[in-house]
Amino acid sequence: MEYIQTCSARRNLEDAMKYLSLAAGLFAATSAVAETPVLNVYTYDSFVSEWGPGPAVKEAFEEVCGCELNFVGAGDGAALLARVKLEGARSKADIVLGLDTNLTAAAVETGLFAPHGSDAMVDVPNPFGAPGRWDDAHFLPFDWGYFAFVYDNVKLPEPPRSFEELAASDLKIVIQDPRSSTPGLGLLLWVKEQYGDEASGIWADLSDNILTVTKGWSEAYGMFTDGEADMVLSYTTSPAYHIVAEEDLSKSAALFDSHYMQIEVAGKLASAPQPELADQFLDFMLSDAFQSIIPTTNWMYPAMMPSGGLPEAFDQPIGQEQARLIAPADVPALRDEALAEWLDALSQ
Repeated sequence: MEYIQTCSARRNLEDAMKYLSLAAGLFAATSAVAETPVLNVYTYDSFVSEWGPGPAVKEAFEEVCGCELNFVGAGDGAALLARVKLEGARSKADIVLGLDTNLTAAAVETGLFAPHGSDAMVDVPNPFGAPGRWDDAHFLPFDWGYFAFVYDNVKLPEPPRSFEELAASDLKIVIQDPRSSTPGLGLLLWVKEQYGDEASGIWADLSDNILTVTKGWSEAYGMFTDGEADMVLSYTTSPAYHIVAEEDLSKSAALFDSHYMQIEVAGKLASAPQPELADQFLDFMLSDAFQSIIPTTNWMYPAMMPSGGLPEAFDQPIGQEQARLIAPADVPALRDEALAEWLDALSQ
């Protein structure tokens, strides 16, 4: 009986030790997970989609940061600024990725963004200074492109070559709302930059061509690819997606007298919970590991030319003489005037 009791006690002790060992292992694993820092990046919805850059960027950055990269989709580009303004210094975001130079002046005015401290040279056209120089102290670029109306060249062999020709046609177009979408704001400023005081007349002439105005780019482009519209506001690089990913040569960008540039940027919030990781991410954003992902996922020109170059489908159809861009500091005043003209024309 004593032997049986001794064996039973020994088994109980062994079971207790196993339990304690297992519990210690689970505690250690839980602690390791809990100690992994999380970098929160607010961006636009298409960036974090399964076909966008987000998944590949997340994998590449997590290999070098010892952290978890958490992308948060927040609508389209212009909606990002509205969200961080609403959240203020209480925001959980470390980085906002997806504003553009049409929004940077308004973003800096909020006082929510910190200087990046970088002196990086970039491969982005600079209408306001020396090529490659980047002068914005708060935001760094990650890609760029030219706005254009994309169409099906089989259905529409002779596209319009200007806003006037488009307005004179019976073609139906889909555009994005300038209050929530960076392409929508880009179109607003494109028309204003090209036509000045005559912009309101252009919008009046275009109003019957506009099938609908969507909140963001994804909805608009989806309507076009579903055959609901003849043309959609997008980019000169959008046909590259159809060529490279789908082997479809039927999509083209209509070439106008001028094309407005978009330079997309990212910035660190002054209240970032992970400021050092945020700085590391901004540096990584301009590395070959990040930039090589951009062309065939975001379908834009990269801010730094990747070591492998660009696919042939990215041949630039726009010359410097056709490129247009309004200086960031001049955008806020022009935006208000242009938005009033746009709203008035579409309400008629």
